[in-house]
Amino acid sequence: MKNRTKLTFVIFWEHAKKYRLQLFLLVGSIVIGDAFSLLAPYWYKKFFDVIVVNPSTQALLSILMVIFLFNLLHWFWIRVATFAGAYFQGRVMSDLANTCFAYLHDHSFSFFQNNFVGSLVKRVNRFSRAFQGVADRLIWDLLPLLFNVSVIIIALGFRQKILAFVVLTWVVVFCIINYFFTRYKLPFDIKKSELDSKVTGVLADTVTNQANVKLFGGLKREKKLFGDVIEEWRTVRQFSWNLGNVFDSIQWFLMIILEIVLMIIAVRLWGRGALTIGDFVLIQAYLMRIFEKLWNFGRTIRDLYENIADAVEMTEILDTPHEIVDKPRAKPLHVSHASIEYKNLSFYYHQTRPVIVDLQLTIREGERLAFVGPSGAGKSTMIQLLLRTIEPANGNILIDNQNIANVTQESLRAAISFVPQEPILFHRTLRDNIRYGRPEASDDEVREAAQHAFCDEFITSFPEGYDTFVGERGIKLSGGERQRVALARAFLKNSPILVLDEATSSLDSESEHLIQGALKRLMQGKTVIVIAHRLSTIMNMDRIVVIDRGQIVEEGSHQHLTHGKGLYNQLWQRQVGGFIG
Repeated sequence: MKNRTKLTFVIFWEHAKKYRLQLFLLVGSIVIGDAFSLLAPYWYKKFFDVIVVNPSTQALLSILMVIFLFNLLHWFWIRVATFAGAYFQGRVMSDLANTCFAYLHDHSFSFFQNNFVGSLVKRVNRFSRAFQGVADRLIWDLLPLLFNVSVIIIALGFRQKILAFVVLTWVVVFCIINYFFTRYKLPFDIKKSELDSKVTGVLADTVTNQANVKLFGGLKREKKLFGDVIEEWRTVRQFSWNLGNVFDSIQWFLMIILEIVLMIIAVRLWGRGALTIGDFVLIQAYLMRIFEKLWNFGRTIRDLYENIADAVEMTEILDTPHEIVDKPRAKPLHVSHASIEYKNLSFYYHQTRPVIVDLQLTIREGERLAFVGPSGAGKSTMIQLLLRTIEPANGNILIDNQNIANVTQESLRAAISFVPQEPILFHRTLRDNIRYGRPEASDDEVREAAQHAFCDEFITSFPEGYDTFVGERGIKLSGGERQRVALARAFLKNSPILVLDEATSSLDSESEHLIQGALKRLMQGKTVIVIAHRLSTIMNMDRIVVIDRGQIVEEGSHQHLTHGKGLYNQLWQRQVGGFIG
């Protein structure tokens, strides 16, 4: 926690120092403004001394004009500070959000599989807001507190050293008590933040899976789960609040003691002629200023730690190295023939369970190849390794004799059009979703790609056509429609390598017929890799590679493999028998 807190401040400062001028103007304006406000009580002292000693209307009016001028200058400089602060904090918060966004998206697929989406979103949002909270506490609370208390103690020291000594001693004791109390409360604040993220994660998970909740009658179970998490969150939050209430009571009591003790001392000094009536006004005004600044000191420190606790959750992500990174001098991938070679490739899940073992495979330029095998055989892993969403334990993958580990991930994925089994669309327009394959494409090119994928007809049937929003994850479209939009995106991208992962397995016959026609057109002139469980969809592939337990056990054409007695023929007979039965 301590290292992460330090790192949080380092990250904040790295972003804040780019706006040094605005920060200097902000801090300087607050100090200058508070300096003028601290001069006003001294002139109120003079005002009452004049009333007691030598009342003069002209002198009193002159003093009031000076007080007005000081208050006006205080108002002016604080206004300057507010505008400087709005610019400074807004810019830094924007930069922090962009940093979090970029770093988060550079994490691997497995990272997102192991974290709730809602929790990650909340961490990003909290991080920039935490900077605002930390900056407010340091610049608008602690800095004025330190400046005001220091100046007040010095000013009282010039009048009577005993007054300054009492105030200084009280402030030190007060701050020490606050510090230790805040340290005691910090673990509960951190726990509260963690539970807050947990509540968000559970809520997001159930909302995302609301169809399962309804279809499996899981509402009571989910309500109990959510209720248990909320109760845990409530217990910790209530305890944290009660701790704060207890200390507020102690704090108030300490302030009452200081005021009484200081006024008793002042009365005795006045009795000896060491203080004037105006000094009582000065002391009371400065006491009110100290109480104003210190009353929220404990809460300021607690808020500071709470903001840090909120930020630390995101700092943990920023401090987590990316699993897959480009090498320092990685070059763009240049594809001219789109040949692919798997060389001595091995991959293990959790470094213990072998998935791919010492596999050798060459895919020729323009070849249409299918991966077939039982579930868990390693087919999808072969694709993930090609896309570098995971890294091999041993071996290399070459595209046109270029090791993909030595090229940039962006150029690698730009060379591959990937159509998954269940394409996920952005909650944007159909035009934007198709254009995601090539952002610079014109509207005519988008429509041409949609026509090739047989989705122009259903798109134009919508009242808003290509400007129709598809809903979160494309939920407003049917499975076949989503799949055709994904194919249109692949048409538009037009990469030399095409990867299809069960692209038609979950579709109805009509949708599959349309998509099969689109796929034939899409495959033209490309190196194609297809993963399929439904063997009837890959009968016309140039080569079929059968994988079992991470090894290639057979390869050849459909006709060749169905005449053998290997795994492919067994799978084929099982499917054909199933269809006949």
